[in-house]
Amino acid sequence: MTTSAELVLHGRETLIRHARSFRVASVFLPTASRDDAALVYAYCRELDDAVDEAPSLEAAKHRIALAERSEVASAYREVAARRGFDPGIAGHLVAGMRADLGAVRIADDRALLRYCYQVAGSVGLMMCGVLGVDDPRALPHAIDLGVAMQLTNICRDVLEDAGRDRVYLPASRLEAEGISKADLVAGRADPSRIARVVGELLALADSYYRSAEDGMPFIPARSRLAILVASRLYRGIGVRLRRKHAANPMHGRTRTNLFERCVGVLASVAVWIMMSMFVRPGRRSHRGALHIHLQGLPGASPG
Repeated sequence: MTTSAELVLHGRETLIRHARSFRVASVFLPTASRDDAALVYAYCRELDDAVDEAPSLEAAKHRIALAERSEVASAYREVAARRGFDPGIAGHLVAGMRADLGAVRIADDRALLRYCYQVAGSVGLMMCGVLGVDDPRALPHAIDLGVAMQLTNICRDVLEDAGRDRVYLPASRLEAEGISKADLVAGRADPSRIARVVGELLALADSYYRSAEDGMPFIPARSRLAILVASRLYRGIGVRLRRKHAANPMHGRTRTNLFERCVGVLASVAVWIMMSMFVRPGRRSHRGALHIHLQGLPGASPG
C-alpha cells in the first residue's frame, strides 16, 4: 500500500514530467496547497494517460475503470473531503476522457466548449477547493481559465491530434474555410486555412483568459500569484503560435522559450502586486455570454 507521502511525491513527479507551466506556477503555492494540487493533477493525468497511451479502445476503457479505482483516485477523494469540494465533479472529467476514445469529431462551438468544460473547466472547480476559494461568484471565472487553457491545448496540438484521428477544431468552422475533417486527418488540408480557424479559436480563448483574470481577486493572495503565473505562461503558448507561426499549428507543437517564460512570470508578479493593492473581489460581474453553451453544468454562469 502506498503511503500519503509517496502519493504526494508521485504527484509532484507527474507535474514535473508533464506540466511545465503548472510546475513553474506551483512554486508560488503554499506547501499544503501545492501537495493537494499535485494529487489532483496526478489523478487527472492518470485518466488522460489511460486514453492516450492505450493500444486499443477496449484497453482504454479498461484503463479508465482502473484509474477510477486506483490509489491516486482515493487520494483525490481525500483531498476533496478535506478541502470541501464535490469529488463528483471528476465525473465530468471522466466523461470528457471517454469522449476521446476512438475517432474524435467536434460538430460546433457548443460541443467544443462543453468538451473544454469537461476536461479542464471541471479542474478549475476542483482547484477552487484546493486553493480555499469559497465565494461562489469565483466559480464561473475558474471554469473560464480551464476552458481557455484547453482551447490553447487544442490549437497547439492540431497536428498531433490529427495523427490520432482526433479533430477538435469544430466542423462548422472547418467547413466555413472549405476544409474537410478527412483532409485534415490525412494531412491534405491547406495550412493557411487551418491557421485561420486556429486564429479564431485563439481569439476565443483570449476572451476566456480575460474573464479568468477578472476572477483572480477571489483567490487568496499567495495562491493568486501561482494561478496568475499558470495563466500567463499558458496563454503565452497561443501568443507564440500566432507571432512566430502565424497561427499555423501544422509545424508541430509550439513551446515557449526561457525568455518568454521569464517575461510571463514577471508580468504575473506585476499584476499580482496591482491586484493586491487596488482590486477587490467582484469588481466585475461574470459575462454570462461566455457560458451560453455551458448552461446546466455545475458552476456555470446562469447567463
